[in-house]
Amino acid sequence: MPQTPVDLVNRPSPSSFELTAEQQAVLDQADRFARAEMAPLQKRMDDEEWWPPEVMPALARMGYLGVTAPAELGGAEGDFFTSGLIAQALGRANPSVSLSYVAHENLCLNNIQRNANADIRRRYLPRLCDGSAIGCLALTEPGAGSDALGSMSTTARREGDHYVLNGTKLYITNGPVADVALVYAKTDRDKGAKGISAFIVEKGFPGFRVAQKLDKMGFRGSVTAELVFDECRVPAANLVGVENQGVAVVMSGLDLERAIVAMINLGMAERAFELALDYARTRRQFGRPIGEFQMVQSKLADMYVLVETIRTFCYRTMAAANDLEIGAGGRGDIHKLTAACILYAAEGCTKVITEAVQVFGGAGYMRETEINRLYRATKLLEIGAGTSEIRRLIIAGELMKG
Repeated sequence: MPQTPVDLVNRPSPSSFELTAEQQAVLDQADRFARAEMAPLQKRMDDEEWWPPEVMPALARMGYLGVTAPAELGGAEGDFFTSGLIAQALGRANPSVSLSYVAHENLCLNNIQRNANADIRRRYLPRLCDGSAIGCLALTEPGAGSDALGSMSTTARREGDHYVLNGTKLYITNGPVADVALVYAKTDRDKGAKGISAFIVEKGFPGFRVAQKLDKMGFRGSVTAELVFDECRVPAANLVGVENQGVAVVMSGLDLERAIVAMINLGMAERAFELALDYARTRRQFGRPIGEFQMVQSKLADMYVLVETIRTFCYRTMAAANDLEIGAGGRGDIHKLTAACILYAAEGCTKVITEAVQVFGGAGYMRETEINRLYRATKLLEIGAGTSEIRRLIIAGELMKG
């Protein structure tokens, strides 16, 4: 007698990488908000490298700040995946806002939520959740980029009830406007990467200053700075986690960062494809829409495939990272998966946007067009959060471990 078939109800759904109805509602709401309120800011942000002060309070009013934080501290008690959907929607309408949102929400706020003690969370999370304070993460240095931990030269020494920080941080997203910075420094030089600690530094602490705002090719509205710490006195109570154990905070945070930054790529690729498809339908040459020509159709087909596969990979990775335990990350399957996701999403996004510019032709080369802003922005995401080369090293390193 044939065996009873496996209960199909218990099998994974063929649509398991699609959003639930609730998640789709979050994405749709964020998309409507972003198109109505964030998209109109794009041009001035790009032209003037201007950060609109109303952005963070507006995000807070929508409940988009502190997504993973507890309600008693002003948060939404949601999950990491939800914050990624918000980043995706913002990436469609205004990539600069999306990048600054991720730096604030994930690199700073969520890192504090996951790794700081109750006192620090009580002092800082409410302001970060209501948008009255902007956060940033300060890791990269002039001489420490891909080797951010091993080559770190910023130091912190204990003096009574304070730590004294000395050093420079470079390419810090939100740096010029940040009120709260999560800063990494070496508390024990002899231990190398195992002698790093994390601190919260506020704007106005003695010895802390913004040295310069940096002029970027793309994402110009997401302002970037060089930060200097010159005998900067930080209360010992602002140590995040345990002294000399900041590497766990870094590595866990980097895996989450790569997963959510990939969602910015997804939003940008979706928007570039939307713009190219609309242009192909309406732009006429030789008496008919250019979308009727097979070479343009080939580009659109390739772009569609890339957008769909980026979306699937991003959602799978966000789901895997959604319940990452505190202190986990920086190793194993999640380390490999997040590196692979952002590698594929970033390089795929660049291909989609490059083809979209080609569809636009001369109009795509004009600086004031939206597709041109996307084109100038996309390269950063093959560099930030670990370059494509570093991502490949991470993947191969995990594979070789067996």
